[in-house]
Amino acid sequence: MILDTDIGLDVDDVWALAFLLKCPEVEVKLITTCTGDTGYRARLVAKLLHIAGREDIPIGVGIPLDDSAATHAQWLGNFSLADYSGDVLRDGVGAICDTVMSCPDPVSVVCIGPLPNIAAALAREPELTAGARFIGMHGSLRRGYLGIEKPMREFNVKQHALACQAVFRANWHKTITPLDTCGTVQLTGERFARVRQSSDPLTQAVVANHDDWYDAVKDWPIYKDLDAEQQSSVLFDTVAVYLAFTTACLTMETLPISVTADGRTLIDDVSGTAVECATEWQDQDTFLDLLVDRLA
Repeated sequence: MILDTDIGLDVDDVWALAFLLKCPEVEVKLITTCTGDTGYRARLVAKLLHIAGREDIPIGVGIPLDDSAATHAQWLGNFSLADYSGDVLRDGVGAICDTVMSCPDPVSVVCIGPLPNIAAALAREPELTAGARFIGMHGSLRRGYLGIEKPMREFNVKQHALACQAVFRANWHKTITPLDTCGTVQLTGERFARVRQSSDPLTQAVVANHDDWYDAVKDWPIYKDLDAEQQSSVLFDTVAVYLAFTTACLTMETLPISVTADGRTLIDDVSGTAVECATEWQDQDTFLDLLVDRLA
């Protein structure tokens, strides 16, 4: 698989990357960074891979777009890409194309951020879809953030809606976890305590990122009720990683989905394209226990 991430704003990407690295079910061929300062994001990936002892994984620097707060800068410190002994590929879009086209087996392209890199890769190499499938943390169908019973414009879609349109219209198998399922994933109580108390170096890095991230965002109104000593933030992106190897804890529906220019994801029987959607949890507790077991 390939992971495409906007790591470095919300901390859930850090949790998702650590979870991914602890999943033997998948073989990670490439990690690319998308939107914002993609060099800063690549440095963050590189430091985490260094700590995990996974400098065998190439890092692709994606298209730099938008302004984004560097909420992990304190933890990142002065770690540079020159400190990473693995391959750093400055053309992240080309790296996506080359990785998929050269791989003899199907590649899962797992995307946990906005989609300019993937849209650009599809434009550069239209045959990409023959050897890959798309898995994304995108959209909101029947419920929104925190389980609110109202669909919302989800960040990864609305940030670059036209790129998302291109990816969803492409002729490949598409699977998503919309806010309907990923928007309620949070570790609290004993589960969070197990992670915080872990002696694993990578998990310690996750906790340090969580703490430093919270220091950077604690004055943001949306986090006023978060007790960072006792709970995680919402870990949206971990569900996309889970979907790379199983759907066991989720109810999946194949629905006709269209993306509007203003960033809504609609169930659209007229112009939608088929997308496999994780719309309900069958057993969220089992998923949370798996997440904690892998990290702790």
